[in-house]
Amino acid sequence: MLVTPEAGDRIADRYLLQEPIGRGGMGVVWLAWDERLERPVAVKCGRLDDDRATRRLMVEARNAGRLHHPNIVGVFDFVDEGATCWIIMEYVPSRSLAQIVTESGPLTPEEAGSIGCQIAAALVKSHHAGVVHGDVTPENILVTDEGIARLTDFGISRALWSDVTHSAPGSVRGKPRYLAPELAKGQSASEKSDVFSLGASLFAAVEGRSPYGEAEHLMAYLARAVEGHIEPMHRAGPLDGPLTELLEVEPRRRPDAARAHQLLTRAAPPPPYIQEQLHNGRTGDRISRTLRLPGLLRRSQDFTPFMLQPPQPPVRRRRRHPLAITAVALVAAGAITAGLAVFGPWASKDEADKGGRTGAADAKPSATAQAGAIGDERTADPCGLLDAASLSRFGDTALDPDYGEIDRCDVLVRNNSGDDNAEVQVNLDSDRDDFDDVLSSRLVGGLTVVTLKRDGEACARAVLTADGKQVRVIGKQFDTPSPDPCEMADAATDHVVGVLAGSPVPRRPSAPATDSLARLDTCTLLDATELERLPGVEADNRDRGFGSWDCDWSSDDGDRAVEIQFSRDNSLDADDGTPVDVAGTKSYFIADEAEDDSCTVRTPHRTYTDSVGDRTTELFQLTVYAPQPSKQLCDTATEFAAVVVGNIARRLPRT
Repeated sequence: MLVTPEAGDRIADRYLLQEPIGRGGMGVVWLAWDERLERPVAVKCGRLDDDRATRRLMVEARNAGRLHHPNIVGVFDFVDEGATCWIIMEYVPSRSLAQIVTESGPLTPEEAGSIGCQIAAALVKSHHAGVVHGDVTPENILVTDEGIARLTDFGISRALWSDVTHSAPGSVRGKPRYLAPELAKGQSASEKSDVFSLGASLFAAVEGRSPYGEAEHLMAYLARAVEGHIEPMHRAGPLDGPLTELLEVEPRRRPDAARAHQLLTRAAPPPPYIQEQLHNGRTGDRISRTLRLPGLLRRSQDFTPFMLQPPQPPVRRRRRHPLAITAVALVAAGAITAGLAVFGPWASKDEADKGGRTGAADAKPSATAQAGAIGDERTADPCGLLDAASLSRFGDTALDPDYGEIDRCDVLVRNNSGDDNAEVQVNLDSDRDDFDDVLSSRLVGGLTVVTLKRDGEACARAVLTADGKQVRVIGKQFDTPSPDPCEMADAATDHVVGVLAGSPVPRRPSAPATDSLARLDTCTLLDATELERLPGVEADNRDRGFGSWDCDWSSDDGDRAVEIQFSRDNSLDADDGTPVDVAGTKSYFIADEAEDDSCTVRTPHRTYTDSVGDRTTELFQLTVYAPQPSKQLCDTATEFAAVVVGNIARRLPRT
């Protein structure tokens, strides 16, 4: 017997239903509370008597679940309970565009244009991923009080024509008014039909009616769509030209989503404060470009709702350590781990001078961070959260303080032959990840510890800190046999929590060397003029990473980007790619390492002996992303790298 859901019901022993917040032809949308991650979510259930609605929910989950964009409502989970199915979505406090027009009247062209630019960007992302929305209407465009527009409801797709002729009450409300002419003629939904529907939705937002005018019956709208009858505009102002192109009756003459975005942006771009919010939200969209370990962010081609793991960078070979650890190195490692909190801060990313250089001499002590917090990013020491001795039950262990990103610290685990066969890695993050493949979460004092499902040879945990940031802990196997990566990650996480229970992340023991890249801000190493080498990339579309030690600039559609990241390795050689001269420095480039349509150039800056006696090369890696041939991409990346070398030389002494 089917039971109607009620407030207080739990879905999948996790999502507590609170109240209905929407109804439609496919069922009811509820506001619910995710008891595991302690956040509100929107939960849509299929109508209990409608197998077709359940199938649509699955289609929506498959399509929207692949899309990560600040203007698309995210899908978190899909739950099949037999009697009914549920799709778990991001909860966005908002009103639909249809509701706004009904309650407040038509929008100004500037207001409608701002919304249109954002939804066009969402369609660019969707179409690039091979997903046709099929039902772009004012009812499916959500707008927050801050003016952020989000596209939702990916459940229609190619079933749109049957929706139009469906006789169930309310099932066609709003759709025929925004239907592309080719769909009214029985053709399948396409990218171009999405663009028409966006134009029709914006037409209605500024004119207060469908581009097909007003009619008493839905079939009348269909007839006008078949005829290609488009009403003249009277209030569109600067949107008149763009909407005319978006509402082109012939699909082949209609712009695609990218062109629509360009037209709308030129006519009525979002105001700066909205652009800034959207820029801050682009990190999730480009998350694959900053991976810190391979395979930890992956989505199956077949629908598996939660394959998402904490983001990690592309794997590179493990550092070549000597087979034996000297007594001096062991003593040094112990001293570093035990005594990090006694030194004061040396610099903050907010205290950089105009040249982009920071240092101990001109640093101002920051306020004391609270227990459980990361605090000042540039002085927080990830090695203060690791203890090689606490992991000794897994094998011979050694702290590895200078490998990879500057916000990273490792403990290496060695087998009886002295070879590295596993590691534990700690990374500090400015922003928290949206974890999906969660096994459990627990509250320890003021810290939330998130346990994620094992992914092959890697196992990840996250500690959400008191200041809204996070510590990521990753256990990883290199060879077999080797210790279980999840057991290593759990042991290291327990140590992290123990340190943070009574204090913030310890501070670094001293300022970096005067010629270290750690003193620079990556976001100062390319300016607007220099970024013109990759057309479309905007200097204002900037994302600053932890401690300002990495930075990327992207195009509005996210298809083009330039990223700089400071890193460390034992050396650079042929394993790092093809040799190339960068401003007189032997460097290495490799195509498609970060992702398809990318090229990465690694350029050494200095070589030094680290605190445990290992020779270390400090370097920057610059990656260019664009839909271009590999040679062209790598030539552009090399040109950018040469510019960065020159800018670094003007700020730091070179060794």
